[in-house]
Amino acid sequence: MSKRKPSRRRKLKGLSEIFSFLRKNTTPIYIVTPTPYSLLGLDRWVGGLEYINYFDIFDGQHPRSFVPTKMAHSDFQSMEDVANYLVSHPQFVAKTVKKPGGKAIFVMCDEETEKLCAKIGIEVALAPAAMRERLDSKIVTTQLGNEAGVASAPNILGHADSFAELMALADEANLGKDLVVQTPYGDSGRTTFFIKSRKDWDKFSAKIIDQQLKVMKRINHLPGAIEGCATRHGTLVGPVMTDITGFTELTPYKGGWCGNDASPTLLPDGVPEKVREMARKFGDRLYKEGYKGVFCLDFLLDTDTNEVYLGELNPRVSGVTPPTNLITSTYGGCPLFLFHLLEYMDVDYQIDIASVQARWNDYDQWTQLVLKQTEDKVELITKAPQSGVWKLNEAGDTEFVRPALNITSLGDENEAFYLRVYSVGDYCYHGADLGCLLARGRMQTDKRNLTKRAKQWNAGLKAQFESLPLPPNEAIAIPDDMSDGKWF
Repeated sequence: MSKRKPSRRRKLKGLSEIFSFLRKNTTPIYIVTPTPYSLLGLDRWVGGLEYINYFDIFDGQHPRSFVPTKMAHSDFQSMEDVANYLVSHPQFVAKTVKKPGGKAIFVMCDEETEKLCAKIGIEVALAPAAMRERLDSKIVTTQLGNEAGVASAPNILGHADSFAELMALADEANLGKDLVVQTPYGDSGRTTFFIKSRKDWDKFSAKIIDQQLKVMKRINHLPGAIEGCATRHGTLVGPVMTDITGFTELTPYKGGWCGNDASPTLLPDGVPEKVREMARKFGDRLYKEGYKGVFCLDFLLDTDTNEVYLGELNPRVSGVTPPTNLITSTYGGCPLFLFHLLEYMDVDYQIDIASVQARWNDYDQWTQLVLKQTEDKVELITKAPQSGVWKLNEAGDTEFVRPALNITSLGDENEAFYLRVYSVGDYCYHGADLGCLLARGRMQTDKRNLTKRAKQWNAGLKAQFESLPLPPNEAIAIPDDMSDGKWF
C-alpha cells in the first residue's frame, strides 16, 4: 500500500502574503447579483474576479462587470430568480466552459442555484442553501444566541392561535401587555407585529396563527447592525452601524430599511464594544454549526438601560456589506470580505486576528441611503441619473460631478457616490429600489430624524428621474416587495 503524500498546500503568513495571493489569483470568482453594488471595489483586491449583473448600472463602462444580453424569462419575484436566470444564461455558461473551476457568490440563492452551478462546474462559495434557510429563522437565531451567551430582548418562544393564548404566553415570561411578535421568516418590516390589544391581534392574526412565534417585551430601543466573518481563526467584525428606517421620504414601507449610519459618536460609551463582543460570540457559534464567512447581525440597544440585545441574523451578504467593506478598507487596510474568500479557497493562512480586528475599530462618519419610489404608480422611465459622484450645490440641488466605478475620492460631505439601479427603459413602481447613496457624514440626527442634507439628497436625485404613464390596458408584473434592499 502506498503512503499518502503530505499536503503541499501553501500557508500564507500575515496580511502581506494574503494580499499578494489574492491579487495574483487566477481562479474565476463570479459575483452574481443584480448590480455590483454589494461587493463593489472588491475587484481592486482580487484577481480573476468578475461581476455578473442583470442591470447595466455603469452603461458598459465597468471593465469587470458583465451584463448578459437580455433574453426572455419568467417574471422575477425574488433575488433567487435573478440568480438562477444569470447562472443559466448561455453567455455566462460559455464563460465557465472557457475557464472551468470557478467560484460563485450571491446575495440570495437557493438549492436550484446550487444545482445549476454544479451542472456547469462552479462551486458556490457560501454556506449551503439548506443551512442558510434554517439559520435564517428568527427562532433558530434566538436559540443559537442563547447557546452562545448572546441575549435577546426578554422573550418566550411558542405558539398562539388566539389573543387569549398570546396573553397567556406573555404572562408565563412576565413580558407585560405591550408585545412585539415575530414569525420565523421574512424581513422585520413585514413579519414583526406590535400587539397590545385585541384590536391589534385581529389586524395581524392571519399572519400569526399556525406559526412558531418569538414573543418579546416591547422596549424603547435603537436598532443597528454589524457584519461579521466567521473564520477558522475566530470571528472578525466590522463597524457598528445604526439603522435608518421608516422615513416616508425614502420608503413607502412602515419600518422599512432605508440605510445605515456609521459613526464613532452614534452610541453611548461602551456600547460599541458590547455589540462587537456579541457579534464575535455569535460568529464563533455559527462556525461550530458549520457556517463560515460573512453574516450580518441586527441588534437592539435598550435606550433606558444601555443593554444590547440580539435582533436578527442574516446569514449572507447583506445590506450593510457595502459600507462595511468601504470602512474596513479605508481605515483598516483591507475589506472584511477578503476573509470570506479565504475560507472558500484552497489555501491555508495565518493571521494575528486581534491585530487585524484592532485596525477596524476606529473610523470616521459614513452614511448609506437607499432611495425607493414612494409614489404609488407604475411608469416607464425615460430619464435616470447616472452612477458616479454627485454633489449638493449651494442652493441644495444635486449636480453630477464625474463618472466613477468605485466609492472613492469623495471630497467633503457635499459629495456622494450614487449607484443607479433602474434606468431608461425600465419600469418604476411603488417600492422600487431606484438607487443607493454613500456619503461621508451622518444623515440621521441623535433624535433619529433625517437631516436636512439627507432630505436634499433624496429629493434632488429623485428629481433627476422622468417617466411616462403606461398606455391604457397595459400592465406589467411587479416583483414582490424587496424592502430590505436586496435588489442591490
